[in-house]
Amino acid sequence: MSSGKQQLWLRCETKEFEHRAALTPTTAKTLMDNGFDIVVERDPQRIFNDKEYEDVGCKLVDHNSWPTAPITTPIIGLKELPPNDDSPLPHTHIMFAHCYKQQGGWVDVLKRWDQGQPSGMLYDLEFLQDERGRRVAAFGYHAGFAGAAVGALALAEQVESDKARLGEIKPYPNEKALVDYVKQQLVKVETKLGRKPKALVIGALGRCGRGAVDFFLAAGLNNDDIYKWDMAETAKGGPFDEILEVDIFVNCIYLTSKIPSFVSPESIAAAAEKRNLRVVVDVSCDTTNPNNPIPIYSINTTFDKPTVDVDGVAVGPPITVVSIDHLPTLLPRESSEAFSTDLLPSLLTLPGAIQERSTRLGKSIQPSEAGTGGNRVWREAEALFWTKLEESRRA
Repeated sequence: MSSGKQQLWLRCETKEFEHRAALTPTTAKTLMDNGFDIVVERDPQRIFNDKEYEDVGCKLVDHNSWPTAPITTPIIGLKELPPNDDSPLPHTHIMFAHCYKQQGGWVDVLKRWDQGQPSGMLYDLEFLQDERGRRVAAFGYHAGFAGAAVGALALAEQVESDKARLGEIKPYPNEKALVDYVKQQLVKVETKLGRKPKALVIGALGRCGRGAVDFFLAAGLNNDDIYKWDMAETAKGGPFDEILEVDIFVNCIYLTSKIPSFVSPESIAAAAEKRNLRVVVDVSCDTTNPNNPIPIYSINTTFDKPTVDVDGVAVGPPITVVSIDHLPTLLPRESSEAFSTDLLPSLLTLPGAIQERSTRLGKSIQPSEAGTGGNRVWREAEALFWTKLEESRRA
């Protein structure tokens, strides 16, 4: 590492079909202009090619070589680390680890950082928050936008034939290309149904929900045929018959505790032949969360197999669920630029946070010690790590 510079290591993404990046060439250059030393792993599946990073001055290193990085170098990425690896994690990782809400395997995930003490640290991107408790960076808008698109494509297949299912989906170069293609498919849906399709979005006031609503409008749905629900509409508690009356249901809530189910096998059976619902898009994707409010499926779907059938549907058309946990990679360049730009102000304060934490390696801090100032977002994430690590030790 160059003297006086904070090194930051962008690792490759090993999750299949993941094309996004936590740092883009644009944000990497801004960091370097502000005294950072940026190392980038070669990655053939990343939407930004290696040369784009090299051209702005990043140092390129071998694919998936981050375990050899100096322990003092933070490693930044997006999705989970490669599976079937229980080796200790002594580095500081900035990523979405999906282990703070007791998801499947969460104890084993955190155990790797526990074994990497005293230097191991997880700054989970999902929980980097400003003073108002709002995430400093999120893929929510593009997740909702892409989720609505995949739901529309799945509907187009299923109205053509009860036996037809959406096949492999691949990234689009930009929003316009995606909207134009789906709009063509929805014309066919309208012809088959004799009306425009209807959609219901729960969580419509959040970033994710706004993305879903914006996509449906761009794709040609009537505003009156897009039912925009949020906390006021769900306060009465589900299951909700209104979900069964639309063609596509998109769930965009941020789940923090157990709530009544939005839709259930029993509510589906009760609707019988009156049901219109054919596609559920669970953008929130709390598949393995014991509090999942959509208990009609149990697996995550993927870009090569985007839908899973709901079992036990005896009357009416089949229902499928889209439960892809990295939907924004359908628009990898635009979603990466938006996310990385939002994360940038916090990354600029990272050197101070790293320096401060170096004086207390292996020692926990409490949320009340997060304080204020530029390092607060990192101290708060550090305190949360220790809280969750202790929970995993007791589990």
